Amino acid sequence: MKNRDSPYFCFSKIGTVPIFLLALALAAAAHAQSWPSKPIRLIVSFPPGGSSDLIARAIAPPMSERLGQPVLVENRPGAGGNIGVDVVAKSAPDGYTLGVAATGALTVNPTLYARMPFDPQRDLAPITLLAMIPFLIVAHPSAPATLSDALAAAKKQPVSYGHGGNGSAMHLSGELLKMMSGADLVPIAYKGSGPVSADVLGGQVPIGVVDVPSAIAAVKAGRLRALAVTTSRRLASLPDVPTVAEAGVPGYESIGWFGAVAPAGTPAPIIERLNAEMTGALAMPDIKSRVLAAGAEPLTTTAGQFAVMIRDETRKWADVIRRAGVKLE
Repeated sequence: MKNRDSPYFCFSKIGTVPIFLLALALAAAAHAQSWPSKPIRLIVSFPPGGSSDLIARAIAPPMSERLGQPVLVENRPGAGGNIGVDVVAKSAPDGYTLGVAATGALTVNPTLYARMPFDPQRDLAPITLLAMIPFLIVAHPSAPATLSDALAAAKKQPVSYGHGGNGSAMHLSGELLKMMSGADLVPIAYKGSGPVSADVLGGQVPIGVVDVPSAIAAVKAGRLRALAVTTSRRLASLPDVPTVAEAGVPGYESIGWFGAVAPAGTPAPIIERLNAEMTGALAMPDIKSRVLAAGAEPLTTTAGQFAVMIRDETRKWADVIRRAGVKLE
């Protein structure tokens, strides 16, 4: 066995720091100082036209201007967001491949899918939360007037609710409500929130858990009744609609959200710079207005706060999925 003081021992040291670690640290620092020197890919794990795509395309121009390099948005949808996020997870941790990912790929899919191509908490470096997407619990105007009334009815006999697809954030929001309220709510899967809102309007299903854009016009016109919003605070766009917690289920909160991630191992100075640029872009009044118009609300965090959120949300939804027996179709 070689002596650690021998020049042949591969971990030669300066003081107590192995040379290879020192070299890696110096290389990372040098890379961070010269970054960016070429275009940056911002991969969106959803098709064009959705909220996450709109926000990515809204923040890309100011980021390009501030960073001095083009920020190119690239859509890589599929497998509940896994395809696009997997590209990011397997890219070089050099700050040139980033991703916009949502609740599903980062916190739900690890429990929902039998096999995952990546581990969100091991293979990704959180940058910042970008926005949250609130959900509404809606009913036909002829239905019970309050969420408390609807839940009381569902404790006497089963009541169906529509949601945007098995394993979707709307589905899990409904299952969480069922667990916390003790009501007998029976899920009915649809392909998106639009069809749910249409069937609630038509009386085919009594209650729906939907995203705000699919229902807000009908709610404001009085054709749909908004029983509650799933967030912990009321929405500025619907200030008279109570939260689920206010409507009789204390402690309830469920939101859809998406944020920015990089490959694990991306140098901390690059993560910090990206966090600052994305946060700054979302604070711009015109961009904030565009985000709100898309049915989302800008919401940024530090990288550390986003990492904690991913961890906590993973635990929360894993419990809901297992207890409710949620399976992919």
